[in-house]
Amino acid sequence: MGHIIALAGKGGVGKTTLCGLLIQYLCDTGKVPVLAVDADANSNLNEVLGVEAGPTMGALREIIERAGVDSSYEIPNGITKAVYMEMRMNDAITEEKDYDLMVMGRSQGQGCYCFVNGIVQTQIQRLQTNYPFIVVDNEAGMEHISRGLLPKIDTMILVSDCSRRGVQAAGRISRLISELKVQPTKMGLIVNRAPEGKLDPGTLEEVQIQGLPLLGVVPQDQQVYQYDCDGKPIVKLPDDSPVRAALKQIADKLQL
Repeated sequence: MGHIIALAGKGGVGKTTLCGLLIQYLCDTGKVPVLAVDADANSNLNEVLGVEAGPTMGALREIIERAGVDSSYEIPNGITKAVYMEMRMNDAITEEKDYDLMVMGRSQGQGCYCFVNGIVQTQIQRLQTNYPFIVVDNEAGMEHISRGLLPKIDTMILVSDCSRRGVQAAGRISRLISELKVQPTKMGLIVNRAPEGKLDPGTLEEVQIQGLPLLGVVPQDQQVYQYDCDGKPIVKLPDDSPVRAALKQIADKLQL
């Protein structure tokens, strides 16, 4: 089975940015092919990676659910919905040189995401033997963890900004993982966007209160902000980027 790396944390802490750079690190170090999974309904991992995403799982779900009801959604005659869904699954995987990208996406209109989550879960289980590494960018919060989206988690990376609230949110996710007996082999915290790459004593105190192993600190970098404003893929950051350097140290520490 592939080594599954999951990233989680509260919204806005930079999970997707770090996820994209981690995928690139794995590719650059020859641990390919990587399966990148954007398991957030508000998907944007493809933008960090600089690729055009194919059909999302949410879009496929709409076709299957509304076929025969809405003329805009049709499947070929003589094919069951289940068979058609299986046929289209591969269309939802964007193939790049060293990695493939699968995007959850969202359903249209009202309703929960349980069905779409189930599709993503099935796909990961089906594909996990084809990739040495699977990197999953989870949605903000704890819902994907509690739903058991992943068949297993080998490395759990909790991400926080340098606020106490972010660290507290990471602590709650850590406790949920323990309650659910997910039992990742490795789990720790990355504090992102720290001024000058240094933690405030109050934030460091909260990390210790939450009992979270600190994997590393990623500095605040104006260049990341500017790339985002300019619509440039974050993975195009220069090799001497301090964010890249910090993430490499963390990956080395995790022995990825």
